Amino acid sequence: MSAGAVRIPAGFSLLEATLVLGLIGILGGLAAFALTAGSPALNAVQGELRASVEQAFLLARARGCPVRVALGGHVPDCRGRRDCAQVLPLALPRGVRWGIPHPAFPLPPGMEDTRRAHLTGQAHPCITVSPGRTAEASTWFLTDGRDAVCLRLSDNGRLTLLRWRHRQRRWVRE
Repeated sequence: MSAGAVRIPAGFSLLEATLVLGLIGILGGLAAFALTAGSPALNAVQGELRASVEQAFLLARARGCPVRVALGGHVPDCRGRRDCAQVLPLALPRGVRWGIPHPAFPLPPGMEDTRRAHLTGQAHPCITVSPGRTAEASTWFLTDGRDAVCLRLSDNGRLTLLRWRHRQRRWVRE
C-alpha cells in the first residue's frame, strides 16, 4: 500500500448498524401511531370538550350561577339580561363538524336513537351546568367524516367521552 492511498472500510460497524436500525424502529413506531391516532383536529377538539365542560363546572361553582358551553356560532345573545348564564364558546377546527357522523354510523352502546338528533343531525348547541355540579343532560357528536367523538353529559354532571375508531369499528371510552 502506498503512503497516499486511502483505506476504504469493508462494511458497516456494529454501532452504525445499531443506530440505523434503531432510527428505523422509532420512525416505524411513529408512523404506526399516526395512522391509528385519528385526525389531529378531532384529537384537539376532544381535549377541548373535556376541558371546557370541566371549566364550566368550576366557574359555575365559583360564581354561584349557571355557566354554558356553546358550540361555534351558537352563542346566545345575553346583553342586558340578568338571568343569562356566562357562556364559554367552543370553536370547531376546520374539518370537524357537529352532528351525527353518517346515517349508517352506529350509536354508542346503551344509547337510544333520538328523534330530533336523528332528523336534524344535531341536538342542543349549548350545555348548561349549575353550581351544584348538575347539568342539562346532553349528547354531542363531532366528526371528521371518518372517526367521531361522542360527548355524553348526564343530568348529575357525569361526563363521558367516547371515540369511534374507524379501523377497529367500535366505540372506545376515552
